[in-house]
Amino acid sequence: MQSNDKLTIGGKAFQSRFILGSGKYSLNLIEAAVKDAGAEIITLAVRRANTKEQENILDFIPEGVTLLPNTSGARNAQEAVRIARLARELGCGNFVKIEIMRDSKYLLPDNQETIKATEILAKEGFVVMPYMYPDLNVARDLVNAGAASIMPLGSPIGSNKGLVTKEFIQILIEEIDLPIIVDAGIGRPSQACEAMEMGAAAIMANTALATAGNLPMMASAFRQAIEAGRKAYLSGLGRVLVRGASPSDPLTGFLHN
Repeated sequence: MQSNDKLTIGGKAFQSRFILGSGKYSLNLIEAAVKDAGAEIITLAVRRANTKEQENILDFIPEGVTLLPNTSGARNAQEAVRIARLARELGCGNFVKIEIMRDSKYLLPDNQETIKATEILAKEGFVVMPYMYPDLNVARDLVNAGAASIMPLGSPIGSNKGLVTKEFIQILIEEIDLPIIVDAGIGRPSQACEAMEMGAAAIMANTALATAGNLPMMASAFRQAIEAGRKAYLSGLGRVLVRGASPSDPLTGFLHN
């Protein structure tokens, strides 16, 4: 990719457009994500970084990689804010990914609580990257709340189903003037490429790499797919634009006889 084509979030520039999500972790996964996929941002669950029962993930993340602590486990804005503040106290920096889920079966984000947490943390100087179900009105509210990017799900976490919400993500790409980072559900390099062709700013993935038979090869495939999709988008790839919906009934004059 061109050296001047960088992903900028919260005033910080990144060459890579691949972000390693939290979830399934191993030293091999982190090494492959950095070395073969080129990840410069790695998400971590604060609960895992602050436990004596498991290995500390922070010990395996190379210097120079930006940490993106998430608020996984939070059920409301208050809990998410508490986790974010704890992450900063632990030395994880000002970047934070907001994840708020009351739904334990499908792990779908609570958009309204996410807006509340984003507003509080943005005012405290955090670079807030909210995970959300793709909805244009919610995305606009997140922009107004101070979000640094918008992270819509492609499909449920860990499902590897790809761009189930493609049409709604396309609307966000066209209407929101912030980086749109497709998060959750990307299971194949081809799906990552498709999202980048649409104009997504970056891709977050974890399960697709962690469950691959050859982890380094899959990480490399994701890197190449993301770069190919980005090049296609920048080249002026012909793409279908969402022009808006047509009402089933007229919006004016309906009270007139």
